[in-house]
Amino acid sequence: MRIGNTQVGAGQKPYIIAEMSGNHDGSLDTALAIVDAAADAGADAVKLQTFTADSMTLDIDHPDFVINNPESLWYGRRIYDLYEEAHTPWEWHAPIFKRARERGIHCFSSPFSNDAVDFLVELGAPCLKIASLESVDLGLITYAASSGLPMIISTGLAEASEVQEAIDAARAGGCEDLIILKCTSSYPTDPAQSHLRTIPDMRERFGVDVGLSDHTLGIGVPLAAIAFGAVVVEKHVTLSRDGGGVDAAFSLEPSELATLVEESERAFRAIGSVHYGPTEGEQGAMLRRRSLYFVEDIREGDVVTDKHVRSIRPGKGLAPKHLDEVLGKRAARNVSLGTPVSWELLD
Repeated sequence: MRIGNTQVGAGQKPYIIAEMSGNHDGSLDTALAIVDAAADAGADAVKLQTFTADSMTLDIDHPDFVINNPESLWYGRRIYDLYEEAHTPWEWHAPIFKRARERGIHCFSSPFSNDAVDFLVELGAPCLKIASLESVDLGLITYAASSGLPMIISTGLAEASEVQEAIDAARAGGCEDLIILKCTSSYPTDPAQSHLRTIPDMRERFGVDVGLSDHTLGIGVPLAAIAFGAVVVEKHVTLSRDGGGVDAAFSLEPSELATLVEESERAFRAIGSVHYGPTEGEQGAMLRRRSLYFVEDIREGDVVTDKHVRSIRPGKGLAPKHLDEVLGKRAARNVSLGTPVSWELLD
């Protein structure tokens, strides 16, 4: 599919999305600095999240509305308070979009409500991203698809049947350009829970290009995903993990994002095609192979023995596999030490 002026999908270098999320830490200046850092690192896009705390949950004191997983980064926090802290104010979107355009990268967002979809369309977003936890909100997906924009749907937590339902909802809404993302919705993600072998299965099962939304630490998992055919990589980005943003602990810093961009393209180029035999770059190495050489002088008519011929470098003589055929033959002429063995020298 095409996002803005960029072709995204199979056969193209991976499309790298820098997810800002709440790492602006309540500062528009920080948000704009993250855009600059993403552009400097060579990312293709910076992504926001468009919601209000009231559109996500209820502002009440009740156990159901508190994060009660002791392993969570946000254990004990009220869900409403977390969303209030993490949300990107809607009035910031226009200057953030403007800065991205000025820096030559795309900016789009994940809408969490129908009015957020309308808002992003009015801003000129080139794409809409459905977050993993909203992949079961088929009404939101259908409404987003009715915008006619390309869509990316993340699939964390989703059963195969739920992924298919999300795709069907997008298609029913009119979406023609669609990519889905393999995702594990734990923060941070244990790499062992990434299950990247799912990526080619998703591509075959659902008939769409597949990428990765990654919450592991570092860049090893995204690079492995590219080897499995991921066409998009989304990673959270922060100016500094010490800065205290809500997602900073599992986010890349700018230098790491730059490395991801560079290594992603290198990994993509390395995939290549099924190939056996020397490549163009290996032609010079052919001469460094072993081959059969005369290692002693031999006179015409003498029987060739293992004292006359050995397998050594370089590779200008017969292949070593012919040694048994060569031994026992007679020299067709006088041959000096250091001559590569050839059939013309043997009777």
